Amino acid sequence: MVSVSRTRRLAATGLVACALAVIAGCGGDDDSNTVSTATPDGTTATEPVETTAATPEPTPDPQPKPKPEQPAVVTVKIVVNDGRAVGGIVRPRVKKGQKLTLVVTVDVADHVHLHGYDKMVDVAPGRPARLPFTATIPGRFEVELEDSGVQIAEVEVRP
Repeated sequence: MVSVSRTRRLAATGLVACALAVIAGCGGDDDSNTVSTATPDGTTATEPVETTAATPEPTPDPQPKPKPEQPAVVTVKIVVNDGRAVGGIVRPRVKKGQKLTLVVTVDVADHVHLHGYDKMVDVAPGRPARLPFTATIPGRFEVELEDSGVQIAEVEVRP
């Protein structure tokens, strides 16, 4: 049977060995790592342990998301019946530099006028008007049937 004093001595030696292991793991200037263990005869043994430093994987630089390509030409169809744009005033939005074509179908003869760009084209029943232009001026521009003075669209050009 093992005596109580011997058991206490072994327990104390184990505690000291654990404390030394913790202290050894926390400090040190050298590159070698050691582990301290208690031996059966009450002494402490240290053994070198090979370790590898865990370096985080480098995160790749985030690539800018490609912007969705704008269509080469934006086509806006406007139908006018009984002196009004069907569905109300059409409000297309485009970016500066984009090409836009207004296609206007009417039930009476008139002229389609794009204010600000000062573009005008004739329109008649059975003969839709095509008004192509490049949005070069930022702002909001009224499109109207010139003779009747009816607004049918408002084009917004964003910078």
